[in-house]
Amino acid sequence: IQAGTISAGMLPKVEACLRALDAGVTRAHIIDGRFSHSLLLEIYTAQGVGTVIHQ
Repeated sequence: IQAGTISAGMLPKVEACLRALDAGVTRAHIIDGRFSHSLLLEIYTAQGVGTVIHQ
């Protein structure tokens, strides 16, 4: 965030993920809900369709 690589609409999503990690969550996913079955693709495929933030 400080380097400016995360901006615009992603910024609040990443900040929410960081708060979740601070609260003890081990991994947070940001998934584009515009794609059919995006949640299943993110969780059950190796390549995924979203962004994972973890500690």
